[in-house]
Amino acid sequence: MTSMGVLDVLLVAAAALWGAAAGALLPRAAYRFSAPAGEPWRDRCPGGHPVRGWLGGARCGACAAGEGSYAAGEPPSPQDTGPRARPGGSYAEDRATRAEGSYAESGATRAEGGGSYAPGPLPPAVLTALVCAALAGATGTRPELVVWLLLAPVGVLLAVVDRRVARLPDPLTLPFAGAALALLGLAALLPEHAGSWTTALLGALALGAGYFVLWLINPAGMGFGDVKLALGAGAVLGWYGWATVMLGTLAGFLLGAVYGGVLVLARRAGRRTAIAFGPFLIAGAFLGVLAGAYAA
Repeated sequence: MTSMGVLDVLLVAAAALWGAAAGALLPRAAYRFSAPAGEPWRDRCPGGHPVRGWLGGARCGACAAGEGSYAAGEPPSPQDTGPRARPGGSYAEDRATRAEGSYAESGATRAEGGGSYAPGPLPPAVLTALVCAALAGATGTRPELVVWLLLAPVGVLLAVVDRRVARLPDPLTLPFAGAALALLGLAALLPEHAGSWTTALLGALALGAGYFVLWLINPAGMGFGDVKLALGAGAVLGWYGWATVMLGTLAGFLLGAVYGGVLVLARRAGRRTAIAFGPFLIAGAFLGVLAGAYAA
């Protein structure tokens, strides 16, 4: 193996380790952000004990120690009192209510048996590690790789939350877009970068505007959170040019259409059933960035 080949392997391995470490810190944030639209972020486990911090595993020490369902003198917060219908968004209300209820019930069951109130760190750690490794393999040692590695865990978190409760939190979507443009601006100042910050900015505006039009046409099928997320997706895709913007956008819609078609064929959804589109928007952007990085 040549020295360059060894360097590439080490780079991919380091990116995978970074992704695994970052992904392992996501479960608590995913749980806390997985609240229906219009409700505050979760601040208690299903057993009613306070959840402190945003990063780390989703495990309650009080539940694991066998303490009561609610700490003395601390009533349950509104989101812990049972499933409710979710106002608006990209899911139908009844579907969101069922999803939220089943997630809360499964979390309560886990909290009663061992203190875990949400899925463990392994799935997000593995997923984020694979995403970061692929980005490193495609980008190489170019400076924009640091940007992709910093944004990847946030993208995974957004996809997980939207998949659970059909909500894309503003504290994640808008900073994601701002951070993408700011970090790419710094990358553009470094030698050997392979992109354009101007096109990244225009891509963010164009894709955001396109999704805004779709939201105006069909607000029941396209949540406004998708519009905000499109700003960040347009920025990362625009870095490698307009062809990458088109490819990543089409890939997202294609993945969403295939998923919806499978649900219809399996009779788990109707033709007018809305689905959370955020995971597919993110997946399409990921595939577009991979293609753009390879071609750059």
